[in-house]
Amino acid sequence: MGHDAVSTPNLSFVRAEEPGHGTPYARYARLEELHSLQNPRSKVPAELSFIITTQVMELLFDLLRHEWTQAQHALREDDLSQALAALRRGAHVQDVLVSSWDLLATMTPLEFGAFREVLGEASGFQSSAFLKLEFLLGNKSEHLLRMYEEVPQTHAELADALRAPGLYDDALALLARRGLPAAPEPSEQRYQPSAEVEEAWRRVYTDPSAYGDLAALGEALLDTAERVTRWRQRHYNSVKRAMGDKPGTGGSSGLSWLKRSAEQDVFPELWTVRSAL
Repeated sequence: MGHDAVSTPNLSFVRAEEPGHGTPYARYARLEELHSLQNPRSKVPAELSFIITTQVMELLFDLLRHEWTQAQHALREDDLSQALAALRRGAHVQDVLVSSWDLLATMTPLEFGAFREVLGEASGFQSSAFLKLEFLLGNKSEHLLRMYEEVPQTHAELADALRAPGLYDDALALLARRGLPAAPEPSEQRYQPSAEVEEAWRRVYTDPSAYGDLAALGEALLDTAERVTRWRQRHYNSVKRAMGDKPGTGGSSGLSWLKRSAEQDVFPELWTVRSAL
């Protein structure tokens, strides 16, 4: 992924431990810095809720990427127990992400419209943390990197994520090491479903004596995929409620783009194989 699972300590944290910087808890969680990051540009009360919710989502994106990367490392080591544990933790993060839309779902069009102008061209679609998750899910598209051409470090991180194997790639590589023909070469393009991969999953599910642990992996990945769909559906419904079918602030087609996204399954063979079982 271009990054180790354990990040390098931030040296500024050491300075925060010096006397006179609040309680140990405040220093540990960097609370003074954290609570200084909410700066509404309007006097509309709903804008603060919008800012805090989007910031919480961004932090959860980082946590989810951490768990999925942990799962990838475990899969590469053939450690299914640790991979499943990381996917379960990730599923809990996804549940919180889905529920976080509750904070915005009741925002009326008048409330959102009252401060929408201050967003300018800002859009959640521009989140680099979210794009990294999409690339991990196999939803890769090189043209999305253009948004970050003037931010070299972020552009390089996204390019690394684009080239690196996704979560599903590592799962399929494990199936291949177990003798199942299910390891297409990782691509920098959106993942395309394969009849061979579907057949591999069919064999996994119909031979529990040989592949019971892989069937558990399939179900954990499907739990992940289902929560991705829930997130997209909640996103679609929240936007529809708050602004209807207006174009997105970042220039996207708004609702139509979100609807298409919600209709696209990730890890597609885990869905289609159901018809063959």
